[in-house]
Amino acid sequence: MATPKERFIEALTFLKDIQDKGIVGIHTDTIPNTKYRQLLLKKGFIKEVTKGWYIATDPNEREGETTSWYSSYWDFIVQFLNRKYGNDWSLSADQSLLIHAGNWTIPQQLIIRTPQGNNKPTPLPHNTSLFNQKAEIPPVEHIEIQKGVRIYNLQSALIYSSATLYNHNAIDTRTALSLIRDASELLPILLAKGHTTLAGRLAGAFRNIEREKIANQIIETFKDADYDIREEDPFDSKLAIQLPSRERSPYANRIRLMWQEMREVVIADFPVSPGHITDYESYLNDVDHIFVTDAYHSLSIERYKVTPELISKVSSGEWNIEENEADRRQRDAMAARGYFQAFNEVKKTIESILQGANPGTQADLDHSKWYRQLFDPSVVAGLLQATDLAGYRNHQVYIGNSKHVPLNVDAMRDTMPVLFELLEEETEASVRAVLGHFIFVFIHPYMDGNGRIGRFLMNVMLASGGYPWTVIPVENREEYMQALENASVNRNITPFVRFLSYLVEEGLKGKAVAGLPD
Repeated sequence: MATPKERFIEALTFLKDIQDKGIVGIHTDTIPNTKYRQLLLKKGFIKEVTKGWYIATDPNEREGETTSWYSSYWDFIVQFLNRKYGNDWSLSADQSLLIHAGNWTIPQQLIIRTPQGNNKPTPLPHNTSLFNQKAEIPPVEHIEIQKGVRIYNLQSALIYSSATLYNHNAIDTRTALSLIRDASELLPILLAKGHTTLAGRLAGAFRNIEREKIANQIIETFKDADYDIREEDPFDSKLAIQLPSRERSPYANRIRLMWQEMREVVIADFPVSPGHITDYESYLNDVDHIFVTDAYHSLSIERYKVTPELISKVSSGEWNIEENEADRRQRDAMAARGYFQAFNEVKKTIESILQGANPGTQADLDHSKWYRQLFDPSVVAGLLQATDLAGYRNHQVYIGNSKHVPLNVDAMRDTMPVLFELLEEETEASVRAVLGHFIFVFIHPYMDGNGRIGRFLMNVMLASGGYPWTVIPVENREEYMQALENASVNRNITPFVRFLSYLVEEGLKGKAVAGLPD
């Protein structure tokens, strides 16, 4: 008879085989051995999502932690629905449109259309749910599959989305509209069904984003077919920028639209720029003096266990990985040393900007150097591979406890040049600082270090407007993370703007932005 330890090893081996097959949504039938299932549940390696369904989890995950669920969400949904409904399901038109716009945020409630639906919600972890709407799905030629998710194709999603979506999700709707190249993509469906109201709404929407040709084609075609059509702009505001007509990446256009919408909020709520710094040597001396404070708080936000003494040690040269084995193996010391090296690179960037370089251009040139210096000590010590310094990530990443899903690798590579273009063109230093930080962590271009690089970018852009170097206190970590989450998931930048505004105002008053512990 197997010992308890042997049974546990057998159960873990079974779970590994399941995961190696790409199975995320684990049905009871997938682990028919009840003892295996009970052991894995007890030890925290799986948890129940809904009756008869499980996902794999990290046994060290804290109570209430959402990371395992949010990172598994879309794969679980696909496997759960395919088993339940086969191919006879799709997302609603509204939620299909969000995905076409590149918005993979975990929804509070996902609406599924299926003839087998019961018009009831299926509760899921952390207050999420599925609503199984009893409704016909689009014809097969109007369905598209992305990452296994069955959705309305772009044209059908635009035609059948609700009127409320245009204002509740204006960024996503405009992003999806910008992907249409010609009215002929929409007119066959509109004309075949005689959708005069929907056609009039779409014509108004295209005119709103300055796609006059498409708007005119829709109106003229319907009139030529003897339909009475009335154009109506469904948006409650005009678009203040012109989206590139040949941009095929929804992610790139979405970043442009987010920037334009959010910049007005920043300008309204942020302290006025003190202006260009002429005595840049004094400014850089002030930056030097705040290093220990900044490093302590920035590293602590990322859950490193550091002290002012450790930071002073690694920045003074007392820390020696060649002669001191304890130093070489200390992960927190590696982080502190890397932060010191990156901080010095950031100072060089600030100096170039204060001497006249364009802030966006200089940050674009230099941010990869900050990243390499941040992780160089861990490579030297053998904790990371040299290839880890290669640059932007090549795999999907997830953010702990966040509904926001960072952009996939291709989307990330589409949007990083757009971010730096926006920084180059932006005239307001406050906007460069706030949105530079937010959009950077929204994209999440690196496997690690995104928060630290994002805060470096924020301070570089603050310096470009004469603002003081600003520390985000670890004591305010939850408020800071929630403000970023609100901006990422709900497109509400106001809490983040006000959070940073207060810190900057305190700095401008000459008060300590953050203090070290006793």
